Amino acid sequence: MDIDWLEPEATVRGSVIVVAGRGERAHVYRRFARRIAFDGYRVAVVENDSAATARAIADAETELPLTVVGSDSGALTALDLAATHPAVSGVVAAGLLVAGTEAFTGEWDGELEIRSACPVHRGVLSSADALERGTLGAETPVATADSLTHVQVPVLVVHGGADVLSPAADVLAVTSALPDARVVVVHEGLHDILNDVSHRSVAAEIVQFLERLRLPGTPDIILREPAGALAQSP
Repeated sequence: MDIDWLEPEATVRGSVIVVAGRGERAHVYRRFARRIAFDGYRVAVVENDSAATARAIADAETELPLTVVGSDSGALTALDLAATHPAVSGVVAAGLLVAGTEAFTGEWDGELEIRSACPVHRGVLSSADALERGTLGAETPVATADSLTHVQVPVLVVHGGADVLSPAADVLAVTSALPDARVVVVHEGLHDILNDVSHRSVAAEIVQFLERLRLPGTPDIILREPAGALAQSP
């Protein structure tokens, strides 16, 4: 079951569609969706189905930026949508799958360990109908340098530094082919990086990206290297 649009209490600043990963139900991303909606964005969560994503895009606010956020196989779907749907303004690719991604064939406790270290999220994943267990071992398409060159919109890549399914080094090598990308590696982050222990920091990074999409061409609001930025100021 998909999560219909969550409406912010304040002025709407844009629309966000979240595409779930392999075997995941939409409500796995309810916490993440509520946090993004709190910052002024309409948010819908869909399971990784082409009809559901197309329906969500059609229902989005066309006059405002539309960002597609995807995790695991959902990240691949988000990137594909950006290359084929002019309405998409930007993409957040989390836990991206690339060549070298390992298939997991262990028991459920081991799957939880590689997915997330957040106890709350582990509880969500362990609840009934949260996801189809064992899907991390299924074969799935992966992103390649050639496929990513077709994505012309801005992309924020968020990846766990300790992701054992899709190693961060392999992701960095492939995503360098993106024409307009910002890559963030989360210290000790695991595969379900939108719902890991650093989920608040990850959500804050995503909100900054969404704000930049609202005002294309503007510099970063938060300067990570202020000394160098000030030295270049007139």
